[in-house]
Amino acid sequence: MPFVRIDALGAGPDRLDALGRAVHDALVEAIGIPPDDRFQVLVGHDGVRSTLRYDDGYLGIRRDDGLVYVTITLRSGRTPAQKQALYRRIAELAHAYAGTEPRNVFVNLIENEPIDWSFGEGVAQYATVAPPP
Repeated sequence: MPFVRIDALGAGPDRLDALGRAVHDALVEAIGIPPDDRFQVLVGHDGVRSTLRYDDGYLGIRRDDGLVYVTITLRSGRTPAQKQALYRRIAELAHAYAGTEPRNVFVNLIENEPIDWSFGEGVAQYATVAPPP
């Protein structure tokens, strides 16, 4: 179950929706997330009241105000090859769906364990250990 947060400069509802679809489709294709497993926070930043800060040339990548930060929290266990395929597919689909240049797609994965999730009702549904009485 990934939890996705997308922050984008100058993004209105249509661009945010397209970016959310791009990330979700990439998760389904690259690492086998179920199609109905979609939990996202989509945030547009206008650059006036709220903004994102970035280095426009870190690691030789020329970023601009089309920048999109994608943070994905998910259970651990993917291989480096799966992660690289995911990054590549997110960049491809962000370009295809939202017109975002791949150089402007910044992805961060945060891995955790099954006990670190509660989907509601104060229960750790993925936990394999029974709670104490």
